[in-house]
Amino acid sequence: MSPQSASDAQHTRDAHGAVTGSSDAAGTPRRPVTPTPSPLSRARRWAAVAVLTASLLVITMDMTILNIALPEMAAELHPTSDQQLWIIDIYSLVLAGLLVSFAAIADRWGRKKMLLLGYTIFGASSLLVLFANSAEAVITIRGVLGIGGAMIMPITLSLIRVIFTDPRERATALSIWAAVSGLGAAVGPLVGGLLLEHFSWHAAFLINVPLMLVAVVAGIVILPESKVPNPGRWDAIAAVLSLVGMTLVVWAIKVFGKEATFASPTALIAFAAGAALLAWFIVRCLRSSSPLLELRLFRNRAFSAGTIAALGSTFAMVAALLLIAQWMQLVDGASPVEAGIRLFPIAIAGAIASLAAPPLARLIGARAVLAGGVGLAGLGMLIIGVQPGTLSNLTVLIALTLVGAGTGSLAIASAMIMHGSPEEKAGNAGALEETSYELGAVLGVAILGSISALLYRAEFAASGLLSAIDPKLAGEAQESLGAAISIAGELGRPDLAHEAGVAFTHSLPATGIAGGIIMLAVAALVFFTTPKGTDVSAASH
Repeated sequence: MSPQSASDAQHTRDAHGAVTGSSDAAGTPRRPVTPTPSPLSRARRWAAVAVLTASLLVITMDMTILNIALPEMAAELHPTSDQQLWIIDIYSLVLAGLLVSFAAIADRWGRKKMLLLGYTIFGASSLLVLFANSAEAVITIRGVLGIGGAMIMPITLSLIRVIFTDPRERATALSIWAAVSGLGAAVGPLVGGLLLEHFSWHAAFLINVPLMLVAVVAGIVILPESKVPNPGRWDAIAAVLSLVGMTLVVWAIKVFGKEATFASPTALIAFAAGAALLAWFIVRCLRSSSPLLELRLFRNRAFSAGTIAALGSTFAMVAALLLIAQWMQLVDGASPVEAGIRLFPIAIAGAIASLAAPPLARLIGARAVLAGGVGLAGLGMLIIGVQPGTLSNLTVLIALTLVGAGTGSLAIASAMIMHGSPEEKAGNAGALEETSYELGAVLGVAILGSISALLYRAEFAASGLLSAIDPKLAGEAQESLGAAISIAGELGRPDLAHEAGVAFTHSLPATGIAGGIIMLAVAALVFFTTPKGTDVSAASH
């Protein structure tokens, strides 16, 4: 069957709605699909999962580890405010822009080759930090890390899809993948804090080197090669459209979030241009018989529901980590290590929920677990908003635990995405899932970060304390809580720092309510999008 006809195939379902077989593009039913035995032994299959998830842990950890190291790095390299933003943002910008292209290249060149190349680039670029003596050098290194990450992330998913032909085994493998994916982002601040207790900020990069070296060796020995036999011609125009369009859109959303306004002319132009390019990309893919990205996968409702849930779960987790981490360190006085430890419940809850999700889905249904997980994350956000009085550590603990438990739905989301795609489109499916993660993270920071910033600025200004200091410093203090704390220290004004902390704390309830409402709406959308009776362990393409 051609890639197009495979992607156009529709599932047939039994009386309970479970996937039982498929039909061709004309709708002619076929016999139920029996999974073919995997060519790999059981031991090698699970060893492959260990290699893939361990490398994923490093990639996701790298998204948040630098947040802890940035203050020390800034003290040594003296970057401008714009350069500090680029140090953080360039990684995800490059990653998001290249996901689609690298997944398509891997389908043609070989997924194992692409993965090993990604490992090598990630490790080698991390080593270069020893020679970085300027902000520009760090920005460049972070950009190259994004290239390596874009080679690794979608391939880990597509290889799991190929290695595990038994649907039940695959569901378990994907739940482990989802647990590690959430764990990495949550564990990043803790690892960063522990490293900075004993080493310089360079350690946040250098930790990648031995891990990637082990990954390369293990990958060569354990992982099988996989590629699409007849992938069709390479669409260079579509590749450029996806790269430029995605990068512009993600950058614009980041600017909207940081400036807490949509009135930025540059960001508006970038967003409009990026959206136009992505629209062109979508039209081009839909009209092609061998598209760079198989967007027809969204015809499968289970696939669409999984993608929406993945985006929503990441939205909640990243936003919660960002806002709560600031509150812990700058308001509650926690050290980087203490903050990392206190954020760890989100990782523990996420890991447990991810492993429990597949068996729970078999008991009560994938739809209930998927939508319920997203709703649970929404409930965690709401708790921050409805707590009476001042925000407490107990409330934060409960909220983080619920948000973390909610990310357990990623296990079912990944399974639905991978089950909803034919094997030859596994790279496409992996790229779409990873893109949903990136967009979820960006939107979480942009939307909830903007709400928090607007409320913080309004209350801080209303206090009247800013009128007594230099207008330029007052403007900087309103930009962020971190800036306000720093300026208060320089001026010897503890009252200014206290009021900034109060203003930030008071911004969190409304932000939590907004986040909770959004997440509950996403949960409802996921529930009604997921076909009734969906069983991700029942059959496979």
